[in-house]
Amino acid sequence: MDRPTGLTLAAVDLGATSGRVILGGVTDGVLQMKHVARFPNAPQMVGESLHWNIQSLFAGLSDGLREAISASPGLASIGIDSWAVDYGLLWDGRLLGIPHHYRDGRNLRGVEIVHDSMGPAELFAHNGLQHLDFNTVFQFAVEAEDGFLDLADRALLIPDLIAFWLTDQMRTELTNASTTGLLSVTDGTWDVDLMNRLELPCGLLPELVSPGERLGELTEPVAERLGARAPIQVTAVGSHDTASAVVAVPMEGPNCAFISSGTWSLVGLEIDVPVVTEEARLANFTNEGGVDGTVRFLKNVSGLWLLSESMRQWEQDATDAQRSSNLETLLAEAAEVEAPVAVFDPSDDRFTPPGDMPSRIRDWCVEHGQEPPRTRAEVVRSILESLATAYASTISTAEELTGRTVETIHVVGGGSQNSLLCRLTAERTGCRVIAGPVEATAIGNLLVQARAVGQVSEDASLADLRQIVRNSFPVVEYSPS
Repeated sequence: MDRPTGLTLAAVDLGATSGRVILGGVTDGVLQMKHVARFPNAPQMVGESLHWNIQSLFAGLSDGLREAISASPGLASIGIDSWAVDYGLLWDGRLLGIPHHYRDGRNLRGVEIVHDSMGPAELFAHNGLQHLDFNTVFQFAVEAEDGFLDLADRALLIPDLIAFWLTDQMRTELTNASTTGLLSVTDGTWDVDLMNRLELPCGLLPELVSPGERLGELTEPVAERLGARAPIQVTAVGSHDTASAVVAVPMEGPNCAFISSGTWSLVGLEIDVPVVTEEARLANFTNEGGVDGTVRFLKNVSGLWLLSESMRQWEQDATDAQRSSNLETLLAEAAEVEAPVAVFDPSDDRFTPPGDMPSRIRDWCVEHGQEPPRTRAEVVRSILESLATAYASTISTAEELTGRTVETIHVVGGGSQNSLLCRLTAERTGCRVIAGPVEATAIGNLLVQARAVGQVSEDASLADLRQIVRNSFPVVEYSPS
């Protein structure tokens, strides 16, 4: 492997289907990046429960870090981000069981348990979060009823668990903590009153840290296994992947919205003060913590999960002669489909679990009096039209709730490469759409590290970091027709 120069930061970016290790560094106001490893993240059914294979995931990222250290012996910092809400329970530093996957079927029981003690309006007043069945607060309620919380003395969210295994330090990073439903929306601390009301043990949750704070150095055994010859610190970043992605949204001014588009679509605005009105609750918006004390006022909209599950189903059903159909071909065919096609609600609960998405879409359309899509291209077009329509509705509601006027929508993440989706979003919203960068999560992760270790000024603002993004990565613009 060629040894890159000046790339002394490593971003560990853990996604729902794969993880990556990316080297990066800022020189003369430009961020350079180099992918060094990618590894699978395959959830597993154990009995009747869906779990993350956390040991395999840690092995993959450890191999990736070993490659990064070999390629860049001067590595100074590692930052870790992942999906939200999921966690491991520990006793005396040892993991108890396998972390559950947020799509596991136990969550509805947790919702019932919590709402028996605290109704949705009061819960929203405490945490400011959109109702999602898999929020940590609901998962904890199930664990408590089953007696598992009594066995643990700590709970660590996935990025914090990885950081603990690297540094032997237990902390919880704020942006990810804000997704649990256990953090106070008013003061950003663990909500002891809420946990007491729900009979959840407050001592499970460790000290909070902010993005940019130092978590600790690699322990000697870890450093030896990874081949590190000098101390390497682990730095807290926006450990919720969307928090890191929003850092890399190259927006200028207040009249911008963002869509972090991947498995999920996170659609919203960056604001300074949470919006915890009854109207916001009924619209199912969430107030999540952002880097530098900002608020990500957004709504989780189902995303490209619908498309990837459809592709998986078609691959499973296909004969050998049909397997040549790929996503690129289907997107091209979908672009030629004559409108109108069925537009469905992508956030309907039936689309959350894994399964046969094309059949579920057809069933939804029949139930709602719409002509269901017939061909695969029509299904793809229906998915993208439905997502674009959901984006438009969500942004319109965000404008009403905040008093903002959105003129530009930034799409980052994998969905920014889907030109049909971006074009449809511009058409449905009537706004200019700027697509890119694709690697927003890793970029935001690296930029927070760069500021922490002095590659950019410690006084650099989010606007300054976003200028580096504009200096470093091309974007594509779509205008409403």
